[in-house]
Amino acid sequence: MAGSTYGTAIRVTTFGESHGPALGAVLDGFPAGMALSEADIQPYMDRRKPGQSAITTPRKEADEVRILSGVFEGRTTGTPIALLLENTSQRSADYSNVAHTYRPGHADYTYDMKYGFRDYRGGGRSSGRETAGRVAAGAVCAKLLSEMGITVTAYTRSIGPVEISPDKRSPEGLDPELRLRTMTGMPDEEADARAQEFLKKCMEEKTSAGGVIECRISGVPAGIGEPVFDKLDAELAKAVMSIGAVKAVEIGDGCEAAGLQGQEDNDAFRIAADGSVCKKTNHAGGILGGISDGSDILLRASIKPTPSIFRPQETVTDQGEETELILAGRHDPVIVPRAVVVVESMCAITILDAMIRGVGARADQLISFNRR
Repeated sequence: MAGSTYGTAIRVTTFGESHGPALGAVLDGFPAGMALSEADIQPYMDRRKPGQSAITTPRKEADEVRILSGVFEGRTTGTPIALLLENTSQRSADYSNVAHTYRPGHADYTYDMKYGFRDYRGGGRSSGRETAGRVAAGAVCAKLLSEMGITVTAYTRSIGPVEISPDKRSPEGLDPELRLRTMTGMPDEEADARAQEFLKKCMEEKTSAGGVIECRISGVPAGIGEPVFDKLDAELAKAVMSIGAVKAVEIGDGCEAAGLQGQEDNDAFRIAADGSVCKKTNHAGGILGGISDGSDILLRASIKPTPSIFRPQETVTDQGEETELILAGRHDPVIVPRAVVVVESMCAITILDAMIRGVGARADQLISFNRR
């Protein structure tokens, strides 16, 4: 299977299936010398793991991460960092009724068409559980970014029709700690309560919901990214679109920019009090011409409703027979809250990769580095 590796200077390869013995990631190209332990990674895993609330799957997984290589005496060595997460709560029998039946909204049919074979236990490689390895690797990248003064903060902007207040997602009003305390990942307690009521109704009706995750990346200096095919916004979009269930990615004003006029969409430049260049507004979302402009990078990911629902659905078998399917098993009525940290992790990997790639962009900086 191709396509399990992402990145250029920093490369992340994930492995494992939903109901296999384990999942994980190999992080290659990571610089040597950073202090790192499992305790640095575990808080990210705890945000993603299942079975934590009434609006997540009841599957119980500790998701305790183990560092197998790339760290010696508490510091990264510059060699590949292998991260392992064992599966401990598989119930593969729950999926016996879909061994020969294609689940609507899932990748069952397309996997069969590509490989002629598929692991039907929980979706195998296409399961949302694959993202555990991404989160482990993203936590390592986020730690180095934080030491560089760069923060990556994702949160739930909306679930179904319920959206957080605009002032709760502004740079001044966003409370990163609050999103960790609410059940939905919203940094807005009032919206969180309304979203929970909406999800309760969805569960009573045996259906599911989608939503929007927003990510604010602060502290990225101007000049990071590439100007043509490897634009920073294109790389972020690719990274986030690679997450299962993400159906659209926006940067800055995103789709709303199509309805603006030039004088409304352009961000006026100013000189800040410290003499640096800044912008009056941030419609561009922190990226111009594929290169960071020094403003906050703002990204949104639209997540489709969880395809696993408990209503009867029309489908077909791999023998070409029409049938009706009623799913069994343990499924999230909404995957947005658990996907927040996945979006955050993929953004962290992408930004660190771009930062390292940007080191060699200017000859004067390389010469200066060599003459230190």
